[in-house]
Parts: sequence; C-alpha cells; structure tokens
Amino acid sequence: MAEKEIANQITQLTGVSQRQVQVCIQLIEDACTTPFIARYRKELTGGLDEVQIELIRNHLQRLEALQKRKQTVLSTLQTIGNLPAELIQRIIQCWEEDVLEDLYLPYKPKRKTRASIAKEKGLEPMAIFLLKENYEDLSREASKYCKGEVTSIEEVLQGARDIIAERVSEDAETRAKLRTLFQKEAIVQAKLVKGKELDGAKYRDYFSYTERARQCPSHRILAMFRGEEEGFLRLSIEPKEEDAFYHLVKHWVKRNTDSSKQVKQAVTDSYKRLLAPSLENELRKQLKLKADEDAIAVFADNLRNLLLAAPLGNKRILAIDPGFRSGCKLVSLSEQGDLLDDAVIFPHEPQRQVDAAFKQLMHFISAYKPEVVAIGNGTAGRETEDWLRGMNLPDGIDLVMVNENGASVYSASPIGREEFPDKDITVRGAVSIGRRLADPLAELVKIDAKSIGVGQYQHDVDQHLLKAKLDVVVESCVNLVGVNLNSAGKSLLMYVSGLNEQLAGNIVNYRSEYGAFKSRNELKKVSRLGPKAFEQCAAFLRIPGANNPLDNSAIHPERYALVEEMAKELRCTVNDLIQNSAYRNQIKSEMFKSETVGTYTLDDIVKELAKPGRDPREGFKQFSFGSVRKMEDLEIGMVLPGIVSNVTKFGCFVDIGVKQDGLVHISQLANQYVSDPATIVKLQQQVMVKVMEVDVVRKRISLSMKDV
Repeated sequence: MAEKEIANQITQLTGVSQRQVQVCIQLIEDACTTPFIARYRKELTGGLDEVQIELIRNHLQRLEALQKRKQTVLSTLQTIGNLPAELIQRIIQCWEEDVLEDLYLPYKPKRKTRASIAKEKGLEPMAIFLLKENYEDLSREASKYCKGEVTSIEEVLQGARDIIAERVSEDAETRAKLRTLFQKEAIVQAKLVKGKELDGAKYRDYFSYTERARQCPSHRILAMFRGEEEGFLRLSIEPKEEDAFYHLVKHWVKRNTDSSKQVKQAVTDSYKRLLAPSLENELRKQLKLKADEDAIAVFADNLRNLLLAAPLGNKRILAIDPGFRSGCKLVSLSEQGDLLDDAVIFPHEPQRQVDAAFKQLMHFISAYKPEVVAIGNGTAGRETEDWLRGMNLPDGIDLVMVNENGASVYSASPIGREEFPDKDITVRGAVSIGRRLADPLAELVKIDAKSIGVGQYQHDVDQHLLKAKLDVVVESCVNLVGVNLNSAGKSLLMYVSGLNEQLAGNIVNYRSEYGAFKSRNELKKVSRLGPKAFEQCAAFLRIPGANNPLDNSAIHPERYALVEEMAKELRCTVNDLIQNSAYRNQIKSEMFKSETVGTYTLDDIVKELAKPGRDPREGFKQFSFGSVRKMEDLEIGMVLPGIVSNVTKFGCFVDIGVKQDGLVHISQLANQYVSDPATIVKLQQQVMVKVMEVDVVRKRISLSMKDV
C-alpha cells in the first residue's frame, strides 16, 4: 500500500504518469542505473530522460525515508496509548516532513521545560481554566493552587501561562499558519557586528541589508550565511511581529476577559520564546537547502560543460606546466597519453637560462615530434606562451593554453601517485595538463570536482548533496561519451554504468594479465562481474577494431541478434549495414517490432548504425588570447577574445588572458532581458567581450557582451 502511495506522490510531484513512475521505480529497485534506464529501457519508461529519472530517484529516496520516519513515530506513539484515531490516520496519510513533525511534536519525548515543571506542580487545570476565557474571578480560581511549592497567585498564573505557551507552540494548525507566514513574509535583515568593519570588508554590501526572504537570490543567502558563520554579520529572518501576533491572537483569544488577557500574554510569550526561534530555524534550513540546491545545480551545469569540452584527440603532445623560480616542467606524451620523457627548463627570471631552455625544447621536439604544445594557464603561462612564439618552432605545431585548475590536486592524489610512483608531483601536473587537452573527460574524472574551480560556495553547501549531484553528472557524461574498454584507466571505468571501483580495478587487472579485450562478451570472464553488472555496463564500453563491429557501438549486446536479423532480411552483413546507407534506408522498422522492441529502440539502433561509437562532443577549436598581458594595460572600450571560466546566477567570468578573470554581469550578457546566464553562455565557450571598467587595486574587471 505504501509503495503505491509513494508512486502516487511522485506522480503529483513530477507530472510523470503513474505507469511511468511505477516502471521507473521497479527498474531502480532492480539496481538499474539512470544512464542505462534512459538509454536502453525507453520502451518501458515511455522515453523518460536522465533528468526525469534522476528526479524520480531522488523523490523515491526522500519518500522512503519519510515512510520509515512515520513508522518510527507510530511505534513511539503506540507506547503512549489512548491516542485519537484521527491523529494516527493523519500521520499515516501525511507526506510532508514538516507536517509529520508538527503532529508528533506534542507527544515527542523532551527535556524538562517550563511547562512540564508547571504541570508537575499541578497547574495544568488552571491553564485549561484560562483557555475557556470565562468571566469568573481569576484570583479566586488561582488561589486554589497556592499550596506546596506554589506560594503566590502570580506563580500560579505564570505556570499556567507557560503551559498554554507550550500548547500554542505545539499546535499543528498554529504552526502551519505561522510557517506559511514565515515563508511568504519573512524579512532577511543583515547587520554588521560592531567593530568588524575592517576585517569583514568583503561583506560590505550586507552591513545594513534588508530583503524579503523568498525573493533573496541564493548567492546572497549563502554569502550572508557565510558572513554570519565567520562572525562579521548578524542575521534575523522573520516576519513583522505584529503580523504574527495578529494570526495568533485571532486563533487563540476569543473574548475580552481577565482570563483572555492571560491567554494573550501566554500567546505573546509563546511566539517570542518558542515559535519564532523554531520557525526561523526551520526557514533558515529551507533557505539554505534551496540555496545549496541552486548553487549545486550551477556547479553541476558547469562541470558537465567542462567534462564534455571538445577533446583534441589522439595527438602527440608536448605539455608544459609553467613557472618562474621553479622553472617550466616539460613532458612529452604519446598519442595514447603515455609519458615518454620529462625535463625542467628555466627560460624566465630569475635564472633566465634561455639558451639551455631552447636547446632542451628543441631536443624534445626533434625526438618526439609533438603535434601540439599544451601550456598551463597559471603562473607564467602567458610569459611562456610569448617565449615559445618567439622561438620559431617548426611549422605545424600549435600552441594551446589549457586550464590547469586541479592539476596540482591530481599531482598529490593517490591516483597520481599510483600512475607515476617514481615521478615528482610537478611532472604529474604537467602530464595532467597535456592529457586534459587530449581528452578532458578522461583526465578530469581523476580530480575531486570541487577542486576544478567551476562553482561558487562549494565549501559552504551541503557536502553530501554536492558529492551526490556531481557523481551523477560525472556518471552521465562518461556514459554519454562511452569508454574505450582497452585503454581506459580505473578512475574512468568506475563511473561506467554498473561498475564500481572494485570492478573497474578487476577489468584493468584482467587486461594486464590476458591482454586487450577482443569482445564485450569477454567481460563476463572478469572476476565478480556478474550478469547484472554486464547488462548495465556492456553497451557503454567500446572496443575499437573488434571482430564484431557492434562491440564498438552504443548498441546493447541484448540487441545484437536483432541487428543480425535486419542484416539477414536485407541479405547483407552487419558491416554492410554500417558502411552502406543504402542498406540502412531499406530497414522497415515495423517488421522488427515486438513486445520488448518498439520505435524508441529501433530508431536508436538505426541512428547508431549510421555512426557507431560517435563521440557526441564538439570538435576542437583553436583559440588565442589578444595581445594584452596585464590588467594595467586594459583600456575602457577594448574588445578582446576570451573564454568563459565560470558561470553563476549573476553572470559569468571570462578569462581574457591577464591573470584576473573579468565579470560579465547578467545585465551585460545580451541586449535582451536574461533570467539565467546559462541560457546565454556555457563553460569554456569562446566569446568576444568589451572592457567596461578596470579596478586594479581591488582586482576587478567589468566586461560586457552587448553589441560585441
């Protein structure tokens, strides 16, 4: 029953049909991955894409956790006994976390409170008397309870008010109304902590700041929360007190008696002492979660664009990790990315060994015949590029600046040490720069995504949510592109659908022992790689040059027989189908439909036969910065080429080759109104920008893409 209700809830939340949701849930529970379901179970799901499937998966996890929480609450309540049947039914039918906790709150075990102490003194009947708001003599009624520990009428009334205050704060209907008020009308107020003006200068915009919470952009929320965490700002997030009091008094005070005045006093205390702090804390968590989700979504989009950046492909590469005092690290890589040789040269100050550097450079060029030189864009990057351009390199060798963010992290990582145990970290960094030019995806999966530098507030957001989302992005990108089974390392294989770190390692070990895989079917011989893992991973793994050409395509082995049937029907071979469009054009899909094979599957097969194993990434485009090298050389009105280095909710940052990225504010992205920068630009996009403002002291560059 619960499973059906969960499916109903997901249907309402996603707008996906109940049948699709139920099928998707079944596949998820059958250990199918999102990429596999999206690509190879379209017939069952009705063509759900990865975004929809992942949304269903997330809602399923949340609702299953809520269901477990409901069972825990019900088990606890059963020990109390004599509870209203209506309460139990409301809990069973509840599918909102906040509502469930509101219902449970009055019965939840708690520490000693002012109300519980008053109850121990026997003052609960007095609280009930006050709530009736009768016109009876208040003092006479209160005097009945002046005994034992209770010595005065005021003490009686205070205890009764404490009991009422707690009852008000635990009333589900009251909390629901005030929660709505907080969500709609709460105001975020930020103020400077006295004496922190200088130390907290970066939060100057929030020294005296006010905005309605529900209209406050996520990046501002995270900035203010960080300022508060660091001790520079003081925040409050709540509606106007008079609005809250209006709702409370209207609900709890019905008359104008002496008792009514006591109830009103208790309600005021309840709000200030119990409700407001609780609901503000709840709203803070909601705002933080929403801000986290927004920031993580931007991070994820940036990461996806970075991972799917155009690869240079299998080329001989001379990679350079530039430096001044420590020199430029030189490595030569083969077409497969293997390290052939390494050295250090010192063409810059302070050593300035130009002749020796040139001699070593030409030795590498003569010995390894690189087709391209990859230059890290960090310290001394532009200077190294200038030096190389003045060296009269042989024709045909291109110079490419490569974003080196995260290369140092890879250098010191376990993966870096495992790949090059006998090499210095500087050599590993240069190798990473060269390899990420050849294939960004294969190299960047080795680096913790947070170290790549493509997000905002990545250290402030929920780290569990961040890792989960980024893992999904990496998995999606890896499986979209596909992986060469005979050349991919463990760090890449572990993101393939159905595989994990252990299975990826087992594949690499099998390859080392028995040589290259000759067919996908051979995967079944890999230790611990069972039928389920094979089903999930096989179609995402490619074997170039395999005897069966389908082993180098995105066609799943479970459909090989179908393709062979197509070839047989057309009296040709599978190779003929791939190489000759005339044969493919003769395929009549209707002939091959069955209960498990429909239009989705057949269309995908025909498309894949036309371009088996096609890389979906764009082709590589050469890029060169303008002649400007330093911020001081920038002039207002200059139009320069640049590369988008980061995308945020308020605009994008562009690298124009002066070591300080410039900001194109969202208002300067296009001539028309832009609500989301991601609709205009993406990471690594090549753009032309105009310099609008330069602040050398604060290291700020304002740019525009309007009319450029």
